[in-house]
Amino acid sequence: MSRRIVELSPDPDAPFPPVDWALRDPDGLLAVGGDLSPTRFLNAYRNGIFPWFSEGEPILWWSPSQRAVFRTDGVHLAHRLRRRLRNSGWMVRADTAFAEVVAGCAAPRPGQHGTWITAGMQAAYQQLHALGHAHSIEVLDADGQLIGGLFGLSFGRMFCADSMYSAVSGASSLALAALAWRLRDWGWPLIDAQVPNAHTQRLGVDIWPRPRYLAALTELRDAPGLSQPWSDAFGHWSAAQVCPPLPHAPAA
Repeated sequence: MSRRIVELSPDPDAPFPPVDWALRDPDGLLAVGGDLSPTRFLNAYRNGIFPWFSEGEPILWWSPSQRAVFRTDGVHLAHRLRRRLRNSGWMVRADTAFAEVVAGCAAPRPGQHGTWITAGMQAAYQQLHALGHAHSIEVLDADGQLIGGLFGLSFGRMFCADSMYSAVSGASSLALAALAWRLRDWGWPLIDAQVPNAHTQRLGVDIWPRPRYLAALTELRDAPGLSQPWSDAFGHWSAAQVCPPLPHAPAA
């Protein structure tokens, strides 16, 4: 029997269809329509679903059969990159430049046209940030200028990273490493990265089948978390603190 995409009800509280109804081609396409209200957005993420569409398209909701996931003790930075970051003088903080990080992530990349972080998506993330659910990790250079970062949603002890960017090479890698470092300290074991790409694969992303991801998500989504701005709880850290020499690596 052929599968068809489910059209969502206008009611933001209406449940999503089961994720095993998602199409195989294109992989993970589950539903269309609805809105980007905080209620629907959070309901989607709490059930392993996320929106992904381009300007001019209807809102498309996805739950791919394979999920990109970082263990917070498993983010890998190459030795040369760790050494460069450690000596960079850069700093990392959270939730002090959310709109700027989202805008940086939305900016066109070389060789790409357009972005999935449309004006409507940016407005939705701003609402979620104001409610304490969306957070940014920001990397500043030695002069205090924002040079990269990432943003995503948190609930319970789960963080779903939506996008990252670097205005200077290495900044997004430092943002991810700092996020994993702090989450591990808080007892949060996973970062959802949605779908793999070449950059996240270099950083040590794991690929999990959907059922394994959903089982972990179900365990973590209702655990006690931090539903407020992270600026104080996250702290202000140097790249040298985030990327100390490894025990088996030279310090220089």
